[in-house]
Amino acid sequence: MPSRIQEIMKDENMELLRLETKPFGTNAYIVICRETGESVLIDAPGSAEAIKERLKDTTVRYILMTHGHMDHITDLEKLHRDLGATLAVHKDDAEKLPVKPDQFLSENEKINCGKLELEVIHAPGHTPGSLCFKLDGYLISGDTIFPGGPGKTASPSAFKQIVASIEEKIMPLTDDTIILPGHGEKTNLKNERELFNAFKKSRQNFELSGDVTWLGT
Repeated sequence: MPSRIQEIMKDENMELLRLETKPFGTNAYIVICRETGESVLIDAPGSAEAIKERLKDTTVRYILMTHGHMDHITDLEKLHRDLGATLAVHKDDAEKLPVKPDQFLSENEKINCGKLELEVIHAPGHTPGSLCFKLDGYLISGDTIFPGGPGKTASPSAFKQIVASIEEKIMPLTDDTIILPGHGEKTNLKNERELFNAFKKSRQNFELSGDVTWLGT
């Protein structure tokens, strides 16, 4: 079972849930269109039975993958088989998955969940095929951006790439955008923009990699 199920928001149109799953504490997100009962699962990191229990009264249309790292795909094979939903990922991370995807996703693509619409944002850096999903005022960011810093990178070139992805794809969003990361708690773009801008101003080069924060390595 997950260590926590959190209701991010619920109104007459949409329900958005965060499931902090075993064994790695990775977040899975569930989006439900309350008018049609259709749903989308974002990432499949573990706790498959708890995820299926929460989805059982919905029609699951998609399993959307933010990227293909092991801690985000732990129960993917089981969930893909049992839910019968379309598995979608960016082509550059497809080979990391334990099962063949049904659909490749690309920048600006729209994914329908009943009356709701998720926008695909390709944000390479953490992995070549890393994706974020924008839904109204929420950004499900995978491991691209966290409170206080970017996702882990394997090389200085990957770090430069993730910084560029954040600057070009995420920073143009509105200050009140709620960021829902692949691990841990939510943040908002206003806070992250201030930290990011200070980091950019203070750094003359970006020969960094690994676990970096905007306030220092």
